[in-house]
Amino acid sequence: MKKYSQGTYYGLFFVLLIVAPFFLSDFRIGLLAKFLCFAMIAVGISLIWGYTGILSLGHGVFFGLGAYCMAMYLKLEASPNGIPDFMEWNGISELPFIWTVFQNPIIALLAVIFVPFGLAWIIGYFTFKNRIKGVFFSLISQAVVVVAVTLFIGSQHITGGTSGLTNFFTIFQVPLADPGTKQFLYYLTVLLLAAIMFFSLFITKTRFGRLLIAIRDGENRLRFLGYNPAIFKVFVYSLSAAFAGVAGALFVLQVGIITPEMMGIIPSIEMVLWVAIGGRHSILGAAMGAILTNSAKSFLSESYPEIWTIFLGALFLIVVLYLPNGLAGFVEKIKKRFSPKGKEGGDQHEANTLVS
Repeated sequence: MKKYSQGTYYGLFFVLLIVAPFFLSDFRIGLLAKFLCFAMIAVGISLIWGYTGILSLGHGVFFGLGAYCMAMYLKLEASPNGIPDFMEWNGISELPFIWTVFQNPIIALLAVIFVPFGLAWIIGYFTFKNRIKGVFFSLISQAVVVVAVTLFIGSQHITGGTSGLTNFFTIFQVPLADPGTKQFLYYLTVLLLAAIMFFSLFITKTRFGRLLIAIRDGENRLRFLGYNPAIFKVFVYSLSAAFAGVAGALFVLQVGIITPEMMGIIPSIEMVLWVAIGGRHSILGAAMGAILTNSAKSFLSESYPEIWTIFLGALFLIVVLYLPNGLAGFVEKIKKRFSPKGKEGGDQHEANTLVS
């Protein structure tokens, strides 16, 4: 079986994304752009779960924060009176202070990254410093989701409540509905996904990446060698939160709405499932898992609207039972099976093409 370098798979993946607008309808390209946003989240979860062993069930919060930061700027730009329409309905005549900072587009763009990053840093610092890990950390991450969703729903006069934020028309005074704008946003999403994936891949190949794997496989042993695992865990957790924040901002630009429901427990768990299906030990596999899972979800819901959830559930069961390492692990297994016996040792790096 012919061998391909790791770059070949990444190159093919992005070539397909680049040429996709020439073969798909505008509607399908809009869906694909949304799925690429999900792929960014999946890459971050792969870093913290697959490489570091931290199972977060609360990344929906970071996705939502990035989305709301972008949506607040868009909403102000769409409000001729300087006051969002839902605030006027609630009798608010003066813009709340927390909204005033988002009048500046630069601050809004920075907030997309640093608000999720900062919250994750605070959560990570107090949990990892106290050596909270495993299922206990997963439960804490879910608790953060519950608190955040409750806060956003309860603060209707500031966040729009259950309806969230919508009715955006322009960004930097450029119409969002313009075909040229949509095409630009699609390729911007592809570019940022590439940056996130290759930066994550670079991390995994460095000494820092090897330390992350060491934390996953033997945290106490690493501590005995003189390292402080909490520092590395806090950073990679915060980095993955920043990825989710960027994804949320791009999601709002593509879809045009963000609600508290989109950052809840169910979406947060789905994010982990994308990575499990694609392969949590693989950067490319995680991204592919997010795209393929959501594509299957979209196709099944359109073709079998009454029973599509059964098909999707069956897909999850098949992966969990027969593909414990996801699609990337399956590809690795096939490559090993067809690799020449005399080259097993020398071709080990090639056999791990997707699992890296």
